[in-house]
Amino acid sequence: MQNLYREVTTLDHRAVEKFALTEPIMMEHAASSIADYIVHHFPMDSSVLIVCGKGNNGADGRILARQLEGEYRVSMAYQSNTHYDVIVDALFGSGLNRPLDSATRELIQSLNQTKAFKIACDVPSGLFEDGNVDLQTFKADLTITMGALKRSLFSDAAKEVVGEILVANLGVSRSRYEIPSSWQLLDPSDLSLPLRSNVSTHKGTYGHLAVLCGEKIGASVIAGSAALRFGTGLVSLISNENVAIPYELMQSHSIPSNATAIALGMGLGVEFCDDELTHLLDNDLPLVLDADIFAHPMFLRLLKRYTIVLTPHPKEFTQILRVTGIADIDVSELQNNRYGYAEQFCAAYPNAVLLLKGANVIIGKDVEFYINPHGTVALAKGGSGDVLGGLIGSLLAQGYSPLESAIQGSLAHTLAARDFDKNNYALTPFDLIERITTL
Repeated sequence: MQNLYREVTTLDHRAVEKFALTEPIMMEHAASSIADYIVHHFPMDSSVLIVCGKGNNGADGRILARQLEGEYRVSMAYQSNTHYDVIVDALFGSGLNRPLDSATRELIQSLNQTKAFKIACDVPSGLFEDGNVDLQTFKADLTITMGALKRSLFSDAAKEVVGEILVANLGVSRSRYEIPSSWQLLDPSDLSLPLRSNVSTHKGTYGHLAVLCGEKIGASVIAGSAALRFGTGLVSLISNENVAIPYELMQSHSIPSNATAIALGMGLGVEFCDDELTHLLDNDLPLVLDADIFAHPMFLRLLKRYTIVLTPHPKEFTQILRVTGIADIDVSELQNNRYGYAEQFCAAYPNAVLLLKGANVIIGKDVEFYINPHGTVALAKGGSGDVLGGLIGSLLAQGYSPLESAIQGSLAHTLAARDFDKNNYALTPFDLIERITTL
């Protein structure tokens, strides 16, 4: 995991006071990080355009020009129809909080249309501190951000413009430059699979997940299949009537006495009346909730439980915010402030774990927050969310905490999709489940 920060000015000031650094020294290091990348990836005499603004970001760009001059063909003025091997955006750094003017937008549009490898210095120009983007934002192949990771780089909107992200050393190691943060970025190395180490065990050792089977039976089958693949010893689909399901899944009309967790909401519809749901949930088993349950009258009661994971997509989360009285907003307003609304919900319900779906997933509990940036467009397919619910339910059934279940289930979900080696439009839920087996 890596720390994420809303702003790093505080860290810069701390580095100056604690490590006797100066602003010019830190700028030299910032520029050197970009220069080192260019030297290692582009041959001498390549053409490099460095577009500078007036602030510190522009100063980084001017220092970079000095460091590269003589070995590279460096330009600092954009000219139409000119070939460049590399374009460095040093117009605006982090902290942008106002719309760009029309002249800057026109310049960025021209830069984006120019064929070159594009590097953003600190953050792409047009990316605001809150993670939103301007009408024209520099589309980088690589962002070299200064000192530490900014949270704005991992918003849903930013995913279109940041490219690969590297952190520049400013003259002091990250371990010394950074301080603890309540926001963390999840790395692939944080994945911890539910591998079995004990030899003397049986199926009951690994839990029993009950999946409530609603109107859309396929959603429950997908969730149950994913849970079984991810290590749960037993999976039962709970239905009012007998339905056709895969042989490896069991079927019941009530919650099994040895169930250790429940998955609820996937394809639920109106299959169960309120009294039936109340009876089925008259227990203290860990829950993973998704989809239709968020609009159910019972939802507010379920929120009072201590072991619960919510997995809404943005529209469902606006419904949650509305019924809890936190905010009455639409999806566009939510997407403009995903971080803020996630923090508000987790402050109001500190026992619940929130997993807010999106291009970059937000996971939160109380004052702890995590971003999973490893999702791909391949996951934009019906049934992907049911797989995720099954993975989280599987871990809950095996005894993982709600927070760890959400983190590990989300990582497995996204990394399995990332490893899909066929066309990105072709991933199906069962392709995804199959790839869970080889993580």
